Amino acid sequence: MREAQNTAPGLVLFDRDGTLVVDVPYNGDPAKVRPVPGAREVLDDLRARRVRVGVVTNQSGVARGLLTPEQVTAVNGRVDELLGPFATWQTCPHGPDDACACRKPAPGMVLRACAETGVPPQEAAVVGDIESDVLAGLAAGARAVLVPTEHTAPEEVRRAPVVAADLRGAVDVLFGPDEGA
Repeated sequence: MREAQNTAPGLVLFDRDGTLVVDVPYNGDPAKVRPVPGAREVLDDLRARRVRVGVVTNQSGVARGLLTPEQVTAVNGRVDELLGPFATWQTCPHGPDDACACRKPAPGMVLRACAETGVPPQEAAVVGDIESDVLAGLAAGARAVLVPTEHTAPEEVRRAPVVAADLRGAVDVLFGPDEGA
């Protein structure tokens, strides 16, 4: 599915687990971080185009007592080593019942990332593997692309306004196949 665009985004925010790196539930071990195929190339291509890239990630394992904030920071650091640098990191440590403004699908992390980088939400995009990623981007006023995995619910794929097969496809949707990095 393709979405017509007037301008290319100046900021692309990626979900971490299942989008940039292989999802290891409640991962607190940096040694278990494995980039998804093609992630580094897509990120490097965006950087070469002078597009800022960032991460917006729910980490409810902190609220659930399964992870410490230090473990999340260490895993994020490993992602940064393998795939960075990122213009912004936004992490929500809250649980689903905490009613915070940052946990996706709420737009808080997307809005903070935009404020931190100086890119208006309407000039940003969010790429993720589940519906809450898409909804957070849309709620913030950004574009959103779903890149489903085997864990993405079929109904989430049907409801998504824009779907791409992989990260390269998401960039093609956002920038056009000839413009894609």
